[in-house]
Amino acid sequence: MNAINMNMDLATRILIVDDDAGIRRLMSSFLDKHGFQTETAANPIEMREMLAKQSYDLIVLDVMMPKEDGLSALTKLQREEGPPVIMLSAVGTDVDRIVGLEMGAEDYLAKPCNPRELLARIRTVLRRREKRDAGATREAEVHEGEALRFAGWRIDLDMRMLYDPADRLIALTDGEFRLLRAFVEHPRRVLTRDQLLDFARGEESDHYDRAIDVQVSRLRRKLSDGAGSGELIRTVRNEGYLFAPAVSRS
Repeated sequence: MNAINMNMDLATRILIVDDDAGIRRLMSSFLDKHGFQTETAANPIEMREMLAKQSYDLIVLDVMMPKEDGLSALTKLQREEGPPVIMLSAVGTDVDRIVGLEMGAEDYLAKPCNPRELLARIRTVLRRREKRDAGATREAEVHEGEALRFAGWRIDLDMRMLYDPADRLIALTDGEFRLLRAFVEHPRRVLTRDQLLDFARGEESDHYDRAIDVQVSRLRRKLSDGAGSGELIRTVRNEGYLFAPAVSRS
């Protein structure tokens, strides 16, 4: 393990949520041996109790649990802007993976999984989150550069930052940012789903091309949080979507 990974691991707290005590012990022991600080919960109720007392850098969340499943728990975590989540499920079909990713999971593994693969996925997610946080910090420190503006919103295409009319930073996933960029660069014209896929294609394209409507819905919800935003993205029946506001460069 190199020095960078060692420093990241020692500073990282991971919560493992699974109703199988044996799996919890196995994953916790393995990750502990690799320098992470791990704790476990048997169900989403215990998870939320622990989150109320302690912050975590990442959650490994099982899908199939009694009473409350992992997807329901993931939805609540997303509403509360919780830590990044890696889903684990004995049901490992493409459809299940797509659903988990669309709902906000950072990654999705089929059970049983190799502990070393889980370790690699955890490090990848943490590095990705670290880069996003570093980008946000740099943006706060530099002078405001050229940006595109629409309906009181401001988007910095270079820094990949979006600010609402109250000048609050709005968190976007990579897919949501690419989709918004496609809209602001082609305002007031109907874009078909195929065009949006071409404009917004990126590293998430393996599941993005089957979920454009879900991505638009998620982006709409984030844009609707801004005061006086109105309906920015309109559905054009049987054709696609239209970005309604005028866009200006500043």
